[in-house]
Amino acid sequence: MDEQTQPATVRVFIALAPPDHAKEELARVLRPSGHTHPHLRWNRIEDWHVTLAFLGELPVETVPLLRRPLADLAKAHRPPCLALRGSGSFDDRVLWSGIDGDLDELRALAADVRTVVKSCGIGFEDRPLRPHLTLARARRGDRSSVAEVAGVLAGFSGLRWPAERLHLVGSNAGRSRGPIHYRDIEAWALGSGQGAAP
Repeated sequence: MDEQTQPATVRVFIALAPPDHAKEELARVLRPSGHTHPHLRWNRIEDWHVTLAFLGELPVETVPLLRRPLADLAKAHRPPCLALRGSGSFDDRVLWSGIDGDLDELRALAADVRTVVKSCGIGFEDRPLRPHLTLARARRGDRSSVAEVAGVLAGFSGLRWPAERLHLVGSNAGRSRGPIHYRDIEAWALGSGQGAAP
């Protein structure tokens, strides 16, 4: 593809991101596993996020439709107070850290985000919310490593933190054979409006 050619679609999701100190707290515990299990495909710490709605591949021109409604929604929602806790796996291949804290507020925010997306006329697969941070993926045929690291992290309980911003994120997934990288398309402070939800 010519460097000047812009892709017609972008893979998009809406998420919260832990602050640096919360990510570093988990990374310290996780670091030895990175050395003992280098063959896992580890996500970059700067890409750790809690997905509220995964929209998939969208035409680039539809993304601006989300900006104003998501900005208004962010203003009206108080930041949920969350913590990273425990670990597990999806299909023995995807290692994750769990989310604890104000889960009712988190679910309400996710439901409102999904309502906003639908009101913009954007269709997506409305999967059940399973709050987590994806940490690593096993390569084909290597499922034991994920279970081992999940066992190491099972007792982890991080400090609580407010999720201060709502992020509209784009990724390069499917565009290259290299690691997946994420970038903020835009982010908005939660609870910045006068009428923040109680």
